[in-house]
Amino acid sequence: MTWNDRLYLFSPLDYGALAVLAVLWVWINWRIEKTSPGKPSVSVLMDNFRRDWMQQMVTREPRIFDAQLVSNLRQGTAFFASASMIAIGGGLALIGNTERLAGLASDLTLGNAPTVVWEIKILMLLLFLSNAFLKFVWSHRLFGYCSVLMASVPNDPTAPLALPRASQSADLSITAARSFNRAMRSVYFALAVVAWLLGPIPLILAVVLTSAMLYRREFVSQSRQILLRVPPDTQT
Repeated sequence: MTWNDRLYLFSPLDYGALAVLAVLWVWINWRIEKTSPGKPSVSVLMDNFRRDWMQQMVTREPRIFDAQLVSNLRQGTAFFASASMIAIGGGLALIGNTERLAGLASDLTLGNAPTVVWEIKILMLLLFLSNAFLKFVWSHRLFGYCSVLMASVPNDPTAPLALPRASQSADLSITAARSFNRAMRSVYFALAVVAWLLGPIPLILAVVLTSAMLYRREFVSQSRQILLRVPPDTQT
């Protein structure tokens, strides 16, 4: 079977669902990271707190607390990277046993489809999981770079390199966190792609719900209101 033959195995609604997936995937990532100053996302707000953290670290002695925080962040990225790799392994195992999956999906959707259809759907799922894995690994490495830069911050707050090194550490921490957040969004959309096994309509619904959930958490959640809260002693 050629690739042209495989393309005809999917309906126009399937391609429409994939278009919705691509558009919402690109849009939600852009909306979260490229926010307007008047309505920042939780991720953007946390960038400012990361800068404040590194500024406070300059005068903190000893810096065991800061080292422990970075260690905890690295452990989180390592855990999700391992989980993503396990999920990828499970997906590859499914590709080798698509007959059983096709039988289950046929029972749920009351329809039949060639084995290659289920393989392509699983490959789409693996694409998101692989993207998540790579970004988790890169985030883990960036947090390692950040820890080295933090160690290079002079103990004397008045040293010429103290604030510049702290600023560099903050920028690396922000970059690592951005990669981690992108990886998490890939995991969320990978879970949405699972709905494609039931058909294009479930995929569209899952993608829309996933995007709405991400938007709510970033822009209308209680955690965002807490981050926006101004301490009383700083109000003018």
